[in-house]
Amino acid sequence: MNKYIFLIFSMISMSTAAQQNLTPETLWQLGRVTPLGISKDGKLLVYKVGTPSIEENKINSKIYTIPVEGGKATLVEDYKSLLADKNVSPDGKFLLFSKEVKVEKLLGKDLYPELSKTTAQVYTGLDYRHWDTWNDGTHNHVFFSENKKDAVGVDIMPNEPYDAPQKPFGGDEDYIWSPDGTKIIYVCKKKAGTAYATSTNTDLYEYDLATKTTKNLTETNLGYDTHPIFSPKGDLSWLQMKRDGYEADKNDIIVRHKGQDLNITSNWDGTVDSFSWSKDGKRVYFIAPIKGTKQLFFIEFQGYKKISFEVNQITDGDFDVNAIVGFSGTSVLVSRNDMNHAPEVYSYDLAKKTWKQITKVNDEAYTKIASCKTEKRWVTTTDGKKMLVWVILPPNFDKTKKYPALLYCQGGPQSALTQSYSFRWNFQLMASQGYVIVAPNRRGMPGHGTAWNEQISGDWGGQVMDDYLAAIDDVAKESYVDKTRLGAVGASYGGYSVFQLAGIHKNRFKTFISHCGIFNTESMYGTTEEVFFTNWDSGGAYWEKDNATAQKTYNEFNPIKLINNWNTPILIIQGGKDYRVPIGQGQEAFQAAQLKGIKSKFLLFPDENHWVLKPQNALVWQREFFGWLKETL
Repeated sequence: MNKYIFLIFSMISMSTAAQQNLTPETLWQLGRVTPLGISKDGKLLVYKVGTPSIEENKINSKIYTIPVEGGKATLVEDYKSLLADKNVSPDGKFLLFSKEVKVEKLLGKDLYPELSKTTAQVYTGLDYRHWDTWNDGTHNHVFFSENKKDAVGVDIMPNEPYDAPQKPFGGDEDYIWSPDGTKIIYVCKKKAGTAYATSTNTDLYEYDLATKTTKNLTETNLGYDTHPIFSPKGDLSWLQMKRDGYEADKNDIIVRHKGQDLNITSNWDGTVDSFSWSKDGKRVYFIAPIKGTKQLFFIEFQGYKKISFEVNQITDGDFDVNAIVGFSGTSVLVSRNDMNHAPEVYSYDLAKKTWKQITKVNDEAYTKIASCKTEKRWVTTTDGKKMLVWVILPPNFDKTKKYPALLYCQGGPQSALTQSYSFRWNFQLMASQGYVIVAPNRRGMPGHGTAWNEQISGDWGGQVMDDYLAAIDDVAKESYVDKTRLGAVGASYGGYSVFQLAGIHKNRFKTFISHCGIFNTESMYGTTEEVFFTNWDSGGAYWEKDNATAQKTYNEFNPIKLINNWNTPILIIQGGKDYRVPIGQGQEAFQAAQLKGIKSKFLLFPDENHWVLKPQNALVWQREFFGWLKETL
């Protein structure tokens, strides 16, 4: 009997030994699953798999179908015929689409045709550049045409210097048909120049095909109105934020029912990511962050029969539900992932409350990759609150050993830190190099109530910094953490956090890495493109000397003001086409570090924006990232 027990243990040991720690190269071999929808007959899931090619420096994609209940995947060429085309009007007569239209003369060669080789650009207002693109006078416009070959399209926004779909990330979700096919609903921020750069007042517009007139459906709301969807019963619904200029306001679901707008999530202390209606129109399903994860919720919708709508959480666990794909019988198909697994499509049976994995693109790869244990930890903050902290442990973790630890600083600043799976800031990848990762749900994170989420605005260098330090100090008490080998890393607001911590950490950290971080809040205000963001989060402009919140941002909470406290090695990473946190932020930080004699390195990607998207650049990023940690930590 003992020999059989020994054999079992030997087999387990061999299986464990066969698994390798995740490397950047392995990460960039994994397939990226994007669900496209459920086929018109309800039998098939249609999905795309993107496979990175390091040699070609791009991601190649293929389309597959698989039965909604699971089974064998089939490669398909003509997948569009399988899916209902939402861009075709309900009666099939018209087609809806968008394209860029030249509206303004902003280029020198437009203004002076005889000087065709000039590269001049002329602006009289802000919004002269956005995300990673300079404004050349072209704008996205919505068109419709007869649904036949060579039909001429009609621009429903003629001569308007506005964008629908919204730039930079809007798509065909920004325009839809009314149920009777006589009207087009589209999302647009009808502001231009400086007014555009300082506002989030995006509205829903309705274009009438018969009268060729347009009206604003959400004129009374001053914040974001986005993601219009008609319910199966014909009620227009959408996502709404109330306050102009606040891009991270509470996101609510609005239903226009019998001429009245019902906010069905107003009494719920959370914020909605995305939503979908059940086939019978009796339920609204939505995804939202909750306590360090993203989960699926529903609301029974009975119109005026209910004065208050009750939010019900459906799923729970250490994973993220990222998108609702569609419904099949008693099940809902969703995209799901966790810190050890990239997104795949799962089916959740609403009646039986059971999960079933449908796509298995990376399952074989995972048999060869060692997983990392993730733990939820509750840390008491300096103001007596309980803060959730994710702790990610290296594969084959041994608590009798000592490991270096990395404090991960999330960006946003109001982005949820959940069981996410990134192909750059990948927690499993970081932990697999032998680091304990400490990832706090500090102030500003959604999923812990709106008050917690909002506290960061105007207080970037205040309580949030105490939250970071409370998290790393608490985990550093563990016997398995080497207190002499602590680092802090982060991007965007997380990069700002690293710069700020470098001036206040009192020798806690041995190394820092900041990616596209804000180093000088004054020059950030003067060069970033979405000024509404800095107006809200910084409290105002740096010249407003009587504005106490703003002055705190530009002085006490400004990393450049703390440069004389810097004494720790730092890697600074910057995208050359990042107009959100422009290149000067990284340059100023690196120049200061170099001139002060601090060990530092500047990693520049001239052709990348706020993110790193090209496969070879991404591999360089990760090799430099881990190379720096190996050298300095």
